[in-house]
Amino acid sequence: MAFDGVVISSVVSQLKSALLGGRIYKIYQPENDELILVIKNQKETHRLLLSAGASLPLIYLTEETKGNPMNAPNFCMLLRKHLNNGRIISIEQPNFERIVNIGIEHLNELGDLCTKHLIIEIMGKHSNIIFVDDTDHIIDSIKHISAQVSSVREVLPGREYFIPPTQEKISPFSLTPTYFEENICKKPLPLTKAIYTSLTGISPLIAEEICYRAGLDSNSSTSSLTSDDKLALFSALTTVMELIKQENFSPNIVFRKEEPVEFSSIPLTMYGDYETVSYDSISEVLESYYAFKSKITRIRQKSADLRKIVSNAIERASKKYDLQLRQLKDTEKRDKYRIYGELINTYGYGLEFGAKSLTCLNYYSNEEITIPLEETLSPQENSKKYFAKYNKLKRTYEALTDLIVETKSELEHLESISNALDIALQESDLVQLKQELMEYGYMKRRYLGKKKEKITSKPFHYISSDGFHMYVGKNNYQNEELTFKFANGGDWWFHAKGMAGSHVIVKREQGQELPDRTFEEAGRLAGYYSKGRTAPKVEIDYTERKNLKKPPSAKPGFVIYHTNYSLLIEPDISMIQLVD
Repeated sequence: MAFDGVVISSVVSQLKSALLGGRIYKIYQPENDELILVIKNQKETHRLLLSAGASLPLIYLTEETKGNPMNAPNFCMLLRKHLNNGRIISIEQPNFERIVNIGIEHLNELGDLCTKHLIIEIMGKHSNIIFVDDTDHIIDSIKHISAQVSSVREVLPGREYFIPPTQEKISPFSLTPTYFEENICKKPLPLTKAIYTSLTGISPLIAEEICYRAGLDSNSSTSSLTSDDKLALFSALTTVMELIKQENFSPNIVFRKEEPVEFSSIPLTMYGDYETVSYDSISEVLESYYAFKSKITRIRQKSADLRKIVSNAIERASKKYDLQLRQLKDTEKRDKYRIYGELINTYGYGLEFGAKSLTCLNYYSNEEITIPLEETLSPQENSKKYFAKYNKLKRTYEALTDLIVETKSELEHLESISNALDIALQESDLVQLKQELMEYGYMKRRYLGKKKEKITSKPFHYISSDGFHMYVGKNNYQNEELTFKFANGGDWWFHAKGMAGSHVIVKREQGQELPDRTFEEAGRLAGYYSKGRTAPKVEIDYTERKNLKKPPSAKPGFVIYHTNYSLLIEPDISMIQLVD
């Protein structure tokens, strides 16, 4: 994702169209580093969100209403004092930087008309919102940056405002063939890096797109460029910049399955294999993209403790399982010791005391065998020693056989919980996972506190292209509920073969046959909501519900079946309708 000069240019274009000439009606500061300006223009009301968050700096028009704090912060009060009822007279992007300069005309305390600027710098952790007078002196900023914090520029009241130096970059609108040849093509760098380190506002994403349009490998060195390559690269670069200069924007989000992976305000042709969704405005793109990312980030943060608990438990169980398998392998020689003991009893009557070995016929294999002996022991004592080793390994084998089944079951259970954490989209989805972890001793009950959390999470509900209802469990409890209480004997059950995943139930009326397309779509759901969701193909087992059984004392969601069909499917659910 890249909030670069190209996206900023598109934002500025939209803001000019919507806000120029408008008056600032309200200003509030819902977060420490975030402002919302309510602007009325030609009987329309717009909300402009400005965020200088270190992890997520943003600027876009939004319809969302955020809570206004009871006591406005000082920066917000200052802006209200100067800018309430001020008229927006200019919106600019200086030098194609990641900066938006909003010029605002207002009346001062004496009634004189004056101009001030609200400057939004979208620069990652260095992002800021700076209030500047008409002489380019800082009145205040949402973040104060002292000389102790930055040796490049102080952002403090009274200091002169200037744009931070951009490491000898130039605006791509000023690009000439000579500069391109001398400064980009001669940099000893990969093509992508040579472009974005030479031109302001060009991100690695746009540099990659330019190389793709030129038909060049973005990782190849500039030294490998031929004359034709240089011509193609320069042409692609100028074509992209012409789109921006003409404000011919195409706001879009690129999706991998249903997950957004990139966005821009120009077509990203290098993602031809992915789905691209176009939007009417760049603000819609930013709001949609970051709302999804914020949702995923939030649920990841909320589930971080659970993930750590499950990850640690999986690591311990895996180590235990590997150790048990090694110990089981060591017991494979137990029968050898039993045979040694029997052969010593059979042939050892003629051995002299102190013999180091016994060579005799092994009547189990009809081959001659040499048995090592303890020379300080008698033949009978050597025989007893081998039988003792045999009995010890036999007891170990019998114990380990049960323990390995138990440990493998524990691992499968933990993997299923891990998968449920991967597909959780809401905080309510975590409640049953907490309860399951507590029930099986992985969490202490105090984690829930005194108040019991209410369960509001429900299975995913999809409709197939042929109109059949398909349900997907989000966790083991829901899998159990769907399969053994919700589903009828004639309903169809789907699950990824040999890996943790959700149960998928397809409901059908008595005598109703499922079309092939519904089988395929249900299989896609089972593949997607499993540990194999990132694989190109996933094998799916499916059978009628009546063929499933739950073993006594089995963990929730565990089933066995002996009659089933299989299909190999791509775990892509982008074309399947989600009901709620």
